[in-house]
Amino acid sequence: MTELTPELAATIQEGFARRDRANMGPTIAFFEKLLGEHPDNPYVLYEVGGSYDTAGQEETAVGYYERALPGLTGETRRKCLLQYGSTLRNLGRFDESLDLFKKACAEFPESDSLRVFKALTLHAAGHQDKALATLLLVIADKVDSAEIKRYEAAIRGNAEYLAGL
Repeated sequence: MTELTPELAATIQEGFARRDRANMGPTIAFFEKLLGEHPDNPYVLYEVGGSYDTAGQEETAVGYYERALPGLTGETRRKCLLQYGSTLRNLGRFDESLDLFKKACAEFPESDSLRVFKALTLHAAGHQDKALATLLLVIADKVDSAEIKRYEAAIRGNAEYLAGL
């Protein structure tokens, strides 16, 4: 069963609410047990991966994210793409991370968090100009202040220049 029933969603939320980032063992155990009860459920696979990821076990997390992604939709899919791309970056797999973020940003063009984490990958991969350009566009698109709006054209022009370097 690959759906997210209200009962399963509530159980997932319960496990997530009890999470202690300093001691992820109980959370990993909780979600591994839940996965045993709901084998191959993409929403549970995602939570298991996220738990391993938070625990610093990125290599283990990758497999769960990869198994979860084909069955995920909506906001959970967006979060999984972000976490998977970030994990690939943390593992030094910059080209894979950038490719994933490019596709994720195309799939979820309204997602500011995807663009910010793409910028982190660009920076880690040595593309500082493109990273800064990406962040400047997030600022121009989302910061609603008189000062930013006054200089929006200049911010966008600088972003375009930096992206072209």
